[in-house]
Amino acid sequence: MCSQTQMTFNFPNVCTLFLLVLFYFIKFSDGKVFSDQHPLSISRTRVEKMTHLHFFFQDIVSGKRPTAIQIATPNRAYGTGFGDMMMADDPLTAEVDRKSEIIGQAQGIYGLASQNEVALLMVINYLFTKGKYNGSSIAIVGRNPPMQDIREMPIVGGTGLFRFARGYALAHTVWSNSQGDATVEYHVYVYHF
Repeated sequence: MCSQTQMTFNFPNVCTLFLLVLFYFIKFSDGKVFSDQHPLSISRTRVEKMTHLHFFFQDIVSGKRPTAIQIATPNRAYGTGFGDMMMADDPLTAEVDRKSEIIGQAQGIYGLASQNEVALLMVINYLFTKGKYNGSSIAIVGRNPPMQDIREMPIVGGTGLFRFARGYALAHTVWSNSQGDATVEYHVYVYHF
């Protein structure tokens, strides 16, 4: 005849075991499920640098091969073009000449965001394709009033060597025509690790 072994659970022992397991997970994991924090000692090993970039933004809206196209046109109630939106894939060149070496692309959207003056909202990634920063990018989101001589826009992030980027860009139009084509000189000051 087979004998059966009976197990009895003592409620206080089960609770104690549960609390020990819970304590183990809290003690040996950081107790966080959704996020993770790193001690400051890790981030101190990387030194933040400031890089100055100088290039030319070539915005071409006319001709057979424009680099920026209009994607929205509102009712023309305003004389400033308020509401016009453009999608851009503009070349970034090393020199002012459009035919000079292309070092990257400016890809994104800009639109006329003011009812009272010509002022653009720029939401553009500047992707670099040459040299040390090949494959890295910076993101600019800011106001650009192109009738002013020098405009300042914030850098809000980046990728690659510009990961955790912050800083500012100074833009100066060096050439434009009545069709809307323009060459804009950029001096960018970017802090990154």
